[in-house]
Amino acid sequence: MRCLLILAHSRRDSLCGALFDAYASGARQSGVECCELILSEMHFDPDVHAVSPKQQPLEPDLQRAQRDSQWAEHLVLVYPTWWGTFPALLMGFLDRVLMPGFAFNHVTHDKWDKLLCGRTVDLITTMDTPPLIYRVIYRAPGHQVLRCATLDYCGTPSSRLKGELCVAGVGY
Repeated sequence: MRCLLILAHSRRDSLCGALFDAYASGARQSGVECCELILSEMHFDPDVHAVSPKQQPLEPDLQRAQRDSQWAEHLVLVYPTWWGTFPALLMGFLDRVLMPGFAFNHVTHDKWDKLLCGRTVDLITTMDTPPLIYRVIYRAPGHQVLRCATLDYCGTPSSRLKGELCVAGVGY
């Protein structure tokens, strides 16, 4: 299996960083081929300035992220839950990488081609909110955005998500 691990925390020495390292180590020990993207160490403008994301040239780090995403059979996103969702760093990364022509193609106003089919995803998040509160009261907004509005839109259907790990009641 080919796995792309993405650390979306602004501090490499965080709990998310430790979880990321542990996942990578375990995957490699199991014979999984891994690539890693540490978003805080990448150089890219997280904002789309052009009328269409396709009109804004990708920086070399984002070109690599697209190559790695196409190569991977399994994606792992490790991020903290801040204000009920994921950090702006991850949103900017997704805005720039998952662009039309790479992750999806619009066919009509209500039909599109999903170009990242056939992958599975693990979402690993830390939070200081009890998971039951996050899921039942808040309705897991960050997870819903990633799972439904982003990953499913690009071809990684919600039902193909392998799981979600929430580490709650701990620091970031």
